[in-house]
Amino acid sequence: MGEAMSTGLADRPTESPIPRGNHSAAKSWLRAIELTSRIEVDPHRLFADVVDAWAERQGDRPALISDRETFTYCALAARANRYARWALSIGVKAGDTICLIMPSRPDYVAAWLGISRVGAVVALINTRLVGPSLAHGINVANASHIVVVRELADALEAARPHLDRAAKVWVHGSDGDLDVALTAFDGDPLLPAERRDVTISDRALLIYTSGTTGLPKAASISHRRILNWGGWFAGLTDATRNDRLYDCLPVHHSVGGIVAPCSMLFAGGSVVLAERFSASRFWPDIARFDCTIFQYIGELCRYLLSAPPSELERQHRLRLACGNGLRGDIWEAFQARFAIPRMLEFYAATEGNFSLYNVEGKPGAIGRIPPLLAHRFPAAIVQVDIDSSAPLRGVDGLCIACARGEIGEAIGRIGTADEGGGRFEGYTDAAETERKILRNVFADGDAWFRTGDLMRQDAQGYFHFVDRVGDTFRWKGENVSTGEVNDAIRACEGVLDATTYGVEVPGCDGRAGMSAIVTCDRFDLRTFADHLARRLPPYAHPLFLRMSAALDSTDTFKQKKHQLARDGFDPSIVRDPLHVRDPQAGDYRPLDSDLHARITACSFRF
Repeated sequence: MGEAMSTGLADRPTESPIPRGNHSAAKSWLRAIELTSRIEVDPHRLFADVVDAWAERQGDRPALISDRETFTYCALAARANRYARWALSIGVKAGDTICLIMPSRPDYVAAWLGISRVGAVVALINTRLVGPSLAHGINVANASHIVVVRELADALEAARPHLDRAAKVWVHGSDGDLDVALTAFDGDPLLPAERRDVTISDRALLIYTSGTTGLPKAASISHRRILNWGGWFAGLTDATRNDRLYDCLPVHHSVGGIVAPCSMLFAGGSVVLAERFSASRFWPDIARFDCTIFQYIGELCRYLLSAPPSELERQHRLRLACGNGLRGDIWEAFQARFAIPRMLEFYAATEGNFSLYNVEGKPGAIGRIPPLLAHRFPAAIVQVDIDSSAPLRGVDGLCIACARGEIGEAIGRIGTADEGGGRFEGYTDAAETERKILRNVFADGDAWFRTGDLMRQDAQGYFHFVDRVGDTFRWKGENVSTGEVNDAIRACEGVLDATTYGVEVPGCDGRAGMSAIVTCDRFDLRTFADHLARRLPPYAHPLFLRMSAALDSTDTFKQKKHQLARDGFDPSIVRDPLHVRDPQAGDYRPLDSDLHARITACSFRF
């Protein structure tokens, strides 16, 4: 049995997808509930078993498609089984971690499916990390083995001096040692003796999230969570075996790597994996692969809307766009220009214990919890102190719920669905797990998950995202930790102190990084830019610099950055010298009033 097949429209199912229009939100909710209600019936049925079942029913139909390689359902099941047997052969025990450093491609999904089904844990490492940041991700996973594609092997080698332990490295691609090892195993279904006693409660993956402070944390993702994500999104997107979803998001993230592919695989559909987003290639790809759904983040939609018209942008069979972060100011223009019948905006956090879905397609809202599910997944918004980020409490010591329209932090009650709550599986670090739990919220002894997100709820019950709480902001679809950025900046020669914060940029989603830095005469901007390139992924580089004489702090030595954020990067307000990062040259140039005018007029591209 081969493990690859050709791409192209000849492989497209002959049946028509779900017709456009006539969408029923109630039916979508009920289908999602039906699909996810089956998960607890058999605690040993993992997502790999879902793939196996489809391989038996429709083995020759495409599961994962890309320009690099394509797997039918049979090929995907066989490839995953080879990875499973390889993991067993190297002595990986239940709970041991293998780091996976690989760009978006079908073999990525096969790898984590196979390795996790025999009890090992797969840490999905951001391929854009370098140096200490890359080492940190590997260290917190406490990995015994690392799988890395050949083109990223040099980046891993540069991070080696910062690793806490010597893990065995396996090179993937171009006849690397992993490729050779995998050929020794067959892809037949695993025997009972090979399966091990793995249940849906066991940890399957580690996915990294910044949270609100500090370096990235490794969130624990169980097999149950993978199945739930697949089932919920298969139901709410009305996915069928005739759907083909375009996924150009990073596969080391929960949406691009788990939600998008698993929703289609759950329903027997197909996933087109693009290695990266390209505005110029987007519509040609949608047409070439005959996609019916695509997964977005808000910034992606803004890029497409600002791109020159394409003759293919309305010549497609898309019936749905699903994603998060689509701002209300471009929602309707985006949907109208590209003739997309339905938008499914949602809100979820990788480690979060509740999600919101805007099934009705209300522009600007991130979703709501329908009455039939309110008792199973209770969520609330509580008042917080904007400076300390701590929840405000009343005279009784309990938290204060926000009224409709009032801004506060969104929280979700911790528990099981039967108990009236959602599971919080935490991180590899127990202390970090505890920091995300808010106790004695509305009653003595209760516990709620802190999202770190400021929201408000309108009169109809829809939630609207406002901003992040604390020191993390989103830029280019990534959570940026100001602590990690500060650490990198302070390690540069000539920098005495630094504080980082997010500032709004007209025409851009999220917040751009801005750093106020104090320097001495040894500081050089070119050296500074080169230093950051070795320490931080591109999205984490501060776009704006404020050259300050000193930084203000509280009596407890916490940096005061709220006024800095309010000042922004306007030279008419800020008297300190300002610089902006040139995206083409990769260095910093002075920011004067003329350049500021170009930025605010959206004529300067980041």
